[in-house]
Parts: sequence; C-alpha cells; structure tokens
Amino acid sequence: MIETIPYSAFQTMLKNDELVEISISTTKIRGKLKLPRSDSHEYIETVRIEPEFAKDLAEHNVEFAGVIENNWFTQLMSWILPALVFVGIWLFFIRKVAEKQGMGGMMSVGKSKAKVYVETDTQVTFRDVAGVDEAKAELEEIVAFLKDPTSYGRLGAHVPKGVLLVGPPGTGKTLLARAVAGEAAVPFFSISGSEFVEMFVGVGAARVRDLFDQARRSAPCIIFIDELDALGRARGVGPMMGGHDEKEHTLNQLLSELDGFDPQQGIVLLSATNRPEILDPALLRAGRFDRQILVDRPDKRGRVDILKVHTKKISLDPQINQEEIAALTPGFTGADLANLVNEAAILATRRKATIVTIEDFTLAIERIVAGLEKRNRLLNPYERNVVAHHEIGHALVRLALPGFETIHKVSIIPRGIGALGYSIQRPTEDRYLMTEDELMNKMAVLLAGRAAEMLVFNKLSTGAADDLSQATNIARTMVTRYGMNEVLGQVTYSEERQSFLGQTESYLPSVRNYGEQTATQIDNAVRDLIQSAYDKATDILETYRQTLDESAALLLEKETLSGEQLPKVRPYREARLNRIS
Repeated sequence: MIETIPYSAFQTMLKNDELVEISISTTKIRGKLKLPRSDSHEYIETVRIEPEFAKDLAEHNVEFAGVIENNWFTQLMSWILPALVFVGIWLFFIRKVAEKQGMGGMMSVGKSKAKVYVETDTQVTFRDVAGVDEAKAELEEIVAFLKDPTSYGRLGAHVPKGVLLVGPPGTGKTLLARAVAGEAAVPFFSISGSEFVEMFVGVGAARVRDLFDQARRSAPCIIFIDELDALGRARGVGPMMGGHDEKEHTLNQLLSELDGFDPQQGIVLLSATNRPEILDPALLRAGRFDRQILVDRPDKRGRVDILKVHTKKISLDPQINQEEIAALTPGFTGADLANLVNEAAILATRRKATIVTIEDFTLAIERIVAGLEKRNRLLNPYERNVVAHHEIGHALVRLALPGFETIHKVSIIPRGIGALGYSIQRPTEDRYLMTEDELMNKMAVLLAGRAAEMLVFNKLSTGAADDLSQATNIARTMVTRYGMNEVLGQVTYSEERQSFLGQTESYLPSVRNYGEQTATQIDNAVRDLIQSAYDKATDILETYRQTLDESAALLLEKETLSGEQLPKVRPYREARLNRIS
C-alpha cells in the first residue's frame, strides 16, 4: 500500500535512513520503506518541492507538502483547441473552393441555383425584340395565358407545358424568353443546363426537384433553361456510344417533373438550344415540350428592324439608309448586328466624329467578315500584281454573268490570317433556291481568280486554295445530292447531314451506299463540272482581257475600288456573240 506524506516527512525519513529505494518523476517522489509500518504501508509518496525552498522551510521547522492542481481541463483543451482551429481553417478553404466551382455550401449542394427575376428586373419586352415576328406571335399566346388563364382556357385549352426555342447561336432565343417574362409580369427562373450537373452524384436530380418546388410556390411563373443540350443530351448516345449516369439521373428527374406538374397552375417551361439533334427523343415528345419554335437568322426586312432597335442607342447619321446596311449583312444574326453597330460606333469615335456614317458601317462589316487590316504585311510587286488580277478576275466574271449581287468593294489590302485580297457583295434579295445554271455560274466566279492568273501570268499559285475547295463542294453536292448529272441520273448518293429535331445521326459515321464504279463516275462528273466552270471563266476573261488589265492596274494604284469605280461590262452572252460575229 502507498501512503501520501508531506515533503517534510519525506526529508525526515531520508535523514533517518528509513528508505530503501526511491523513484523520482517530474512532480512526485515515491519511496519504499525498509520496515513496513504497523498500518501495512510499504511505500510512501510525496509531491516534489524545489530543494532550495525545502531547505529554507526545514530551517524554520515548518511542516510543508506540495499540492498538485487538478488541470485536466487545461490539458484537454490544449489538445482540442488546435484541432478545432485546424478543422476550421480546412472548412474555410474547402468552402471557398466550392464557391469558386459554383457548388456553394455543403448544405446547399442540392439547391437550385436559378436566378429569379421579377418584371422590373428583366426590363425586356417584345418592343426590344425584332426580326423574329413569327416566334413572337407564337409566344404571345404564352403571355396571354399567364396574364389571364381563366378566360384563355374557357374552351378547355391549356397552355403548352414546354416551349423549346431552336435556332443558331445569336438569334435572340434568350432575349425572347426574357421578353415573355417582362410582358407577362410573372417571376422568371433563369438557369443554364450546365448548372444542374456537378461532381457529386445525385446533385443534378436534387436541383431539378428544388427548381420545380420553388416554381410551384411562385406560380404563375416561367422557368427558363438555357442551353438545354447540356442537360437533355440523348441517353446512351455519344462518340463512345456510352452514357453518363449522373446526367441520365438528372434528365430522368426532369422528365418526371414535366409529367408531374399541371399546366393549369400557370407554370411554363421555356428552353433554348442550338443543337436540337442531340436532345433525347423522350424530352421532345408531346406532353413535355409541346411546342418547338424556330428562331432563325433574320431576312433582309428582319435585319432592318433589328438595326432600328440597336441604332437608337448611337448618334446615327440621319441620311443613312438602313436597308443598305441590311443588304450588306446577309446571314448576320441579331447578336452579329448588335456587334456591328457597336463596332461602327467605335470606329466613328476613334476618328473623333460626331455621328456614325455609312463608311463606319462598311469598315465594321469588313473587319467582322474579313478580319483586321494588315497594312504592315508587305507584298512584293509581283505578288501584288497577281492578287490584283485575281480579285479583278472574280469581279469581272461576277459582273458579266446574270443573277449575281452588286459588288460593293474590291480590295488588295491583306486582312485576317491569310486573305491577301477580298471583295464584298451587296445582295439584291434573299435567295432560298438556286438553279443548275446559277450553281455553274457561281463555280465560274470562284474559279475566275485562278483563270485570270493563268491567262495573264501562265502560272498557278496557291492563292486559289479556298476558291477550289468551295467550287469542289458545290460540284460534288450537285452530283451526289441534287441529281444534276445526266449520266448518274436523278439519284441521291449522299444524305444531307443536317440537324433534325429528335435525331442524333450526326454521331454516326458517313455510309457510302454505292459501288466503286459509281464512285468513279461521281469523281469524273465532279471533275467535268469544275472544268466546265473553269473554261467558262477563262472564256469570259479572254473576252474582257483589256478591261481585266486596265482594272487590275487601277486596283494596284488605288488598292481599293468601290462598286462605282469598277468597269461597266456587257452581259457575257451578248459580248460573246459580238466576238464571234
């Protein structure tokens, strides 16, 4: 047994030689008695005291003993506090990383990240949308239902559950959706399809559920999912013909929600995509996305309307004819036209003008279409002469053949990455069909640059590489798709690989459904068409050889010629008949 004694008693025992052995720790001393005491204690234990201090106390015959404080809590906290600080710092950095990746806090992983707007936030109405009149008319029904669902459904009709806006990038699909929300004056939930899928399994499905729960509590409202193809890609289809479980779970949840909500509640789902061919067919069936609206590139009248909207924000020359600008921008989308107006305003500001003129718009179009001017790219005199005859060759054949656009400008100033010269046309009207003769004439124009080089210099150069590629594509399409060859007949030998709603054939490899003999005939037919177009271009340039040389010399001198400065030539057939006679 161990008896605890004062330190002074320990010193007395030590002096009286009563201890056999002792063991010393940092705070205590334990000793073994030579003779056990009557109370059966064999060991004694005492708390250590500083020797010097114990000596002073012993001189005054004071009984003294050490006391050990109960500091277990302090020791415990000395372990816990550093661990808590470390965990806190770790969670702080983890949260920052999660926020940067768009995941938010751990408790909000499954929450929808849709941005909610009210009418005053969107600030967009149908007055701000132009060039897509048919799409606006379709969406006006959605607005009418959301404003007055009772009277709109008096005959039993209900608003479509889902409306899918389909069209090329920049045509105004997102703007249309925001305009619907602004006109209907209802909450507008806006989210991108890519924001549903995260690194954690099940997050996308949870966010879809949360989004529709919020919408039900805010009905009537509009849910807008931009870039739907990021969420609704066809299941089990891809470059490796495999699926992605997390994306499929998210898509399945979206399909379930579309089946589960009642359109009478006033919830409308709008979505936009420029890749409808990869969407899952189950997403596009009736009862989910009931209405699919094409938002296509605007025609000339639509481009004029779009320009009127965007030019309200700049100081425009009152003499500008916006139809002339629209004629110079075939194929431009609404976003392209907005960028064009901004570029023109920047160019006018750069030259310290007070208004934006037609010259600013022309330069802006050239910069967007052809690229930045490379005046520092110096060509030697021979190359400049070749480029001048090349560009004038294109222009003369275009002017001599019927059915082509008016030439706006021809230039030999290098632009962009590889363009040593360029020409800009002003279309007289939008075209949707082309005849065989028109396609042949188009190939003749493309090959006229090389024909001019061969006619004048009797040498071939690499400057016609892009022209040859375009001409070959036209000739092959005429033979294999349009049936414009007598030998091969009215047969299609290649399928058009364009995007259709609900189909995913773009992932499949091209299949040749004809034999080697037919392939040889196709190659020969393509070569014959290109040679025929090249011969026509050469014949036209021989007819106007003097005009070719004079115009090329003028272009070398001026570097840029407007349409008014180009020569007036007679139609090719008339000039050819005069030459023969």
